[in-house]
Amino acid sequence: MNKNLSNDKLVRQLLWITVPLYILDQISKWWVVMSFKVPFVLHEGNKYFVEEDTRPVIEGFFNLVRRHNQGVAFGIGNGTAWAPVVFLLALIIALVLIMFFWKRGAFAGPSRWSAPLLLAGILGNLTDRLFQGFWLEAYSDAGFWQRLGQGYVVDFLDFKLPLYDEIMPSSGGHWPAFNVADSCISIAATLLFLTAIIEIKKEMAEKKAAKNKPVQ
Repeated sequence: MNKNLSNDKLVRQLLWITVPLYILDQISKWWVVMSFKVPFVLHEGNKYFVEEDTRPVIEGFFNLVRRHNQGVAFGIGNGTAWAPVVFLLALIIALVLIMFFWKRGAFAGPSRWSAPLLLAGILGNLTDRLFQGFWLEAYSDAGFWQRLGQGYVVDFLDFKLPLYDEIMPSSGGHWPAFNVADSCISIAATLLFLTAIIEIKKEMAEKKAAKNKPVQ
């Protein structure tokens, strides 16, 4: 693929896909931050749990919440001192790798849409990790690095799924809360998976055709 055409295509996708989704992600998150109470940890006996502002949209199925996720999917890394810094670096590395592979034409087929979606998702959550910690009143007098270390991703879409509590009893049937950026990344991952399947089938078909080709 011509390098200039590839760069022009990426710029168009950034303008029409990445930028609008990034703006939607940030507007939705800041609405939650400005409208919902900060979640806090309660202690009862030997148990700790998070008290959060929950607002039902579809009773028993879909809620809006405000959840602070310092880790990754399923809350891995939450509450640890290393999570904000480690995952911040991981997101930056991911951005560099996406640009690297794009310039080498790695995104083809259905996956051509995954690059702008990945960029929107990664930039959305990266922005959270860089800035959300500075808005926490509890750390208003803390130093720069301590406040940066309190960075978190705002998750607010909470779905309760049938039978999920059978798989994850501790979840109460609630799928881990997520946001617009997470949705972009999940869709991008699905497109990459589909592209891989298509490429495997194509390769198998070519091998089969070559095997059945009559010898001249």
